[in-house]
Amino acid sequence: MYTHIMIPVDLTHAEQLKKALRTAADLANHYGISATYVGVTAATPSEIAHNPEEYARKLDDFARAEAARHGHQVRSRAVVSHDPTTDLDATLLRAVEETRADLVVMASHIPNIADHLWPSNGGTIATHARASVLIVR
Repeated sequence: MYTHIMIPVDLTHAEQLKKALRTAADLANHYGISATYVGVTAATPSEIAHNPEEYARKLDDFARAEAARHGHQVRSRAVVSHDPTTDLDATLLRAVEETRADLVVMASHIPNIADHLWPSNGGTIATHARASVLIVR
């Protein structure tokens, strides 16, 4: 049914992604397909990494740990953005196309009043991606 899963990951909040990560791994194992963990970073230092190369290594280590924990095939893809806060949605939508994912599994935030003014990342991805999108709350 599916051929490839993309899983957006924010390494600064990895602890809050556990349910979505487990769901994605279960689906990858069920369909016998691989998953790509995608992380978006800036070119400037952050609390996770000093530069994009270090971020890419940490994301790859994260993906490998998920594979060891859940037994599915993984890849990682670090994407550099000039401002991840403002262009995260566009960056993730490009990553969906570039990874050729036909399923995106991503964590949701807890809905709040701001959702009436600004769409959530998951809502935007679900609205505009050609792939199926599973938003895990």
